[in-house]
Amino acid sequence: MAFKPLAFCTASVLALGIAGAAQAQDAQNATPQDSGTVAADSSADSAANANDIVVTGVRASIVGALNVRKNSVQIVDSVVAEDVGKLPDNNVVEALQRVTGIQITDRAGGEAGTVTIRGLPDAATTMNGRNIFTSTGQSFSLQDISANLVKQVDVYKTRSADQLETGLAGQIDVKTRRPFDFDGFAVSGLVRGTYNEVSDSFNPNMALLISDRWHTGIGDIGILVNGSYSKTKYRNESVTAGALVPFATENPPEGSGLAPLERMFSGWTPGLSAGLPTTPGSTINYNGVDVPYYLSRDAVFSTDQYGERKRPSFNVALQWAPNSSSVYTAEMFYTGYRSSLYSDMMFSYVDWWGNPGAFQTYDGTNIIKSRTVDDVYGFNSGDYTKSSTDSYVYALNGQWDVGDGRGKITADLAYQDSTYNTSFIAMRTDRTADQITADFNAGGGIPSYHFSDDTLLTQPSTWNVAQLYDNAERDKGSAITGTLDAYYGWDEGFLRRIKAGLRYDDRKASSYSRTADADSLGVNMTTLPEAAYFTNSGFMSGEADVPRSWVAADGRWVSQNADYVRSLYGLPTSDSLSLNKTFDIDEITMTAYVMADGQATIFGRPLDIEGGVRYVNVATDYDFFDRYNDYALSRANSGSAKFLPSFTARYAITDKLRARFNYGETLRRPNFTDVNPTYSLTGDLTNVGYGSGSAGNPNLKPTHSKNFDVALEWYFDRDSAITVTAFRREIDGLVVSLPAMTYIPNNGIVAGATDNFVITKPVNASDGVLKGVEVGLTYFPHYLPGLLNGLGFQGSLTVLDSSQTIPVTDSTGTVTGYTKSAFFDVSKLSYNATLAYDRGPFNARLSYVWRKGFLHNNEASLFANPIGIWYKSEDSLDMQLTWNVTQDIGLTFDATNLTKSKQQSYYKFGDAGGATTDNLGTTLLARTFAIGARFTFK
Repeated sequence: MAFKPLAFCTASVLALGIAGAAQAQDAQNATPQDSGTVAADSSADSAANANDIVVTGVRASIVGALNVRKNSVQIVDSVVAEDVGKLPDNNVVEALQRVTGIQITDRAGGEAGTVTIRGLPDAATTMNGRNIFTSTGQSFSLQDISANLVKQVDVYKTRSADQLETGLAGQIDVKTRRPFDFDGFAVSGLVRGTYNEVSDSFNPNMALLISDRWHTGIGDIGILVNGSYSKTKYRNESVTAGALVPFATENPPEGSGLAPLERMFSGWTPGLSAGLPTTPGSTINYNGVDVPYYLSRDAVFSTDQYGERKRPSFNVALQWAPNSSSVYTAEMFYTGYRSSLYSDMMFSYVDWWGNPGAFQTYDGTNIIKSRTVDDVYGFNSGDYTKSSTDSYVYALNGQWDVGDGRGKITADLAYQDSTYNTSFIAMRTDRTADQITADFNAGGGIPSYHFSDDTLLTQPSTWNVAQLYDNAERDKGSAITGTLDAYYGWDEGFLRRIKAGLRYDDRKASSYSRTADADSLGVNMTTLPEAAYFTNSGFMSGEADVPRSWVAADGRWVSQNADYVRSLYGLPTSDSLSLNKTFDIDEITMTAYVMADGQATIFGRPLDIEGGVRYVNVATDYDFFDRYNDYALSRANSGSAKFLPSFTARYAITDKLRARFNYGETLRRPNFTDVNPTYSLTGDLTNVGYGSGSAGNPNLKPTHSKNFDVALEWYFDRDSAITVTAFRREIDGLVVSLPAMTYIPNNGIVAGATDNFVITKPVNASDGVLKGVEVGLTYFPHYLPGLLNGLGFQGSLTVLDSSQTIPVTDSTGTVTGYTKSAFFDVSKLSYNATLAYDRGPFNARLSYVWRKGFLHNNEASLFANPIGIWYKSEDSLDMQLTWNVTQDIGLTFDATNLTKSKQQSYYKFGDAGGATTDNLGTTLLARTFAIGARFTFK
């Protein structure tokens, strides 16, 4: 990737810009990458540049992002920092949610967990143009990148031949700072504290950047060091109603062998896509008799999680320009992640155990809304998970101008290494309660339940010590990547530039694991030391009518005293524990491309054209080690080769109005874990007669997409524009998980021992189409009087429609038919709206993000009925304020989730289910408030 110093760039970790030294939004600097720009820009841009004004603060970041799109041939939306340390959000993911077409989900834990572009989750993640990943994954966790390290984030929704071929969703490129971004010495820092309302914790975030450059006898030399550290304590509180399963009515027919309101374990197929009929009087053939049934939840449970995350990160960059035609860059990037999570769950069946009680159904259905049951079994689980990630990237880059500046050669060599470690240990305690009364939807999709002896929930003598689960995993990934790119350009004629390049990538990945579990000890909880107990308090206070407090094994104590606990269960202690390798993968990718830029005049207006083709050859060798067969080795290999064409046209209809068209083809490669055929098994913990599990499929092929984009953009003022983009993705070979009953003897399962398991495996069994329209508006009026001068608006609207073909299988895994489904995590409608104010020393921003409910995932087919899990509509209202005390020092205040929105889910597939009768889970999302200070001296 060609290097162009960005002397002004980017917008604030903490928002809204310090009014500082004026920096013009130069069109050349705003260009996201050399490959995305035709050699000679249109006259419309030249005229626009002549009228550009100097802007600072939050307005500078918004206008900078607008110029990125305006001056790129590809369709690119960006987040641009107005100055060092001034990305307009607290982290990369939060910033991305305000980009047109971006949707964010999985917000529990105090941060967003999933980023999708136009509904697709597999964006290629790059840093300074280099592909980056976490351990054995195909992408990088963007949450791990400190905002202070970032000067610009570009979201490529179309791709040219010189860009990575992977990622159906697009590409997210994070640009970090380099010393030649500055004229000389620069130092920037921030200190920030965030209050998390749910966890009642105050969390620090700090960062420091130091950069300098010198003119020497051997040319310009620069060095930059940038580091950050953040810690977050969070609490997740959720309450969930279990899956719908059939129960006999009060008067089951003779010959069925069923008692009144007894659960029906057979006669029907768990995992039905559309669910069992909900019409009153519907029957199931049970023991040869048509038996009317009710549908009821079999359980309710509450989960109280206490987590902590730490993220250290830093980068070092050294640059040398011996003359005006060459630049050499050496850089290193490190990001770390440390996480601990104590999960305290109370689970209770609301099931038939021989003593059925009163119940009530929803009007016009056979679905039970509330019921009372005697003698119900339940358990508490104290789980503790520790995980860490260490990721390093080392890179050398050289760039040389050739042909009197008409051409450039760029060589890049990078090595990266990423290791992920995790361990999990959980102790259960159980009992049989006298009685439970549950209302599965007491209002707003939130269940309510209480025991007749709620006061005993906090007494250790009430509980017995049950099962233990103990496992660990280590994933390692590395890659060495070399690229060579060159182009040459001309100022006149139709052909303006030819570019070609080569890329070689050798990616290695391996995974190690161990698993052990043990059945109940059969002793009272009081036999454990008092330090082993944890009693929570204030659970879902004011949000749900459920028990506020219960005692469970303290997972943190269990982890700290793991060998003592293992010895109680007769399990091996750490002296004899070791991780065993489960897979080893070596994947070599070789690519080559050639592309050309041209410019013609049509009706007196410039037409810019860019076309090319990328050739991709992938060869993968797999070694698998079967954990249920003495880690026996099996080997496989696969390969694929493909030509991927791309074409883009940009036409300046007028000086302010332009149109774009793009066609391109992209790939999604399987995750390495998805090709590992080794079983991961869970016993029959819910007494349904079989366990569950998963395994990979070494025969998976890359998913292929043909992509069409048409855009119309009106830049009606120097800092205002309206953009409209229509797009279509035709996708072949989508990966879906199909279940099959599998006989696996001698599997070592202790808890819920069984030889039969429903195993889900990924297969290329689906094709789909994703299409939609996105509209973006940036508007800063220049006619507002007085204090209103400085007010602006930025917003976007995205409308999506998706459909994929999903195979339907029987219990053996044989495909028996097909059904249609929306893509996962695709909202049909989403929008964001931001009011920005930038005047004098004060900057402010008020942002609202909303997305319509969407299909999130399919539940395990072990018991669900139906299996589709939907999320309700989600929103977030955030605010940011900045007071620039001086030109170099600013104080900030920001708040997130001011509306205290919740994350809620429910079962639905087609016309079956819904948020009222099939509500599933409710999780509280934290509201946060932060104060901070930052400084920048240059």
